[in-house]
Amino acid sequence: MFVITEKIDIIDIYESLRDRLVSAEFSPQQRIRAEDLRLEYGVSASTIREILFRLSTQGLIDFQEQRGFRKPDQLPELQNELTHFRILLEREGAVLSVRNGGIAWEAKLSAAHYALSHIEKRAKDHEPSSELLFLWVRAELGFHQTLIDACRNEVLKQTHETVFFRHRQQLNRQDRDFHKVSQNIHHHKKIVDAALEKDEELVKQYVTEHLMQNLVTIEIQHDAIEK
Repeated sequence: MFVITEKIDIIDIYESLRDRLVSAEFSPQQRIRAEDLRLEYGVSASTIREILFRLSTQGLIDFQEQRGFRKPDQLPELQNELTHFRILLEREGAVLSVRNGGIAWEAKLSAAHYALSHIEKRAKDHEPSSELLFLWVRAELGFHQTLIDACRNEVLKQTHETVFFRHRQQLNRQDRDFHKVSQNIHHHKKIVDAALEKDEELVKQYVTEHLMQNLVTIEIQHDAIEK
């Protein structure tokens, strides 16, 4: 019985820390102290370190000898790479879901979109807050996961979840401003409508347009000294 409880605790703590790392609670490159987390969650040091190492394998924590655990830095190059990867995964997953999904999937997608729209409209009309950001991230994950849920490719879905959280971690500071809410509401509605109409080409187009807005311009510094 104790073993079962411990496993449940590990899952709960892992998800809690993952959500906190994706939100703006910790700053980029901030040190994540295992001892502080051990006391906060009331578990053993080995349990916390196991969870932190697991998060590091997902790319949500950096670990280096002598430096310990830190939240990854926010890098424009990484943001662009993750954006492109999400486009590849979600375009393929959405098209396969449109092709394979039935009425049950369509109902789940409509419900996930309704929940997300409700929170997005709240975000549009209210001051930004950590709680609202947390709810928004969870609802958006639910929507995008449902969009690809009927693709019949478990590896794609598992990879998408990992990439989604890493991508969100790179975006969390700009998301606190909720500056893209109106645009997101419009994008998500177009994606849902195209999916329910079984229009694969439009689904690919709208998913791409929605995610492409997260690309950032990178200025290339040229060496002033010509050889």
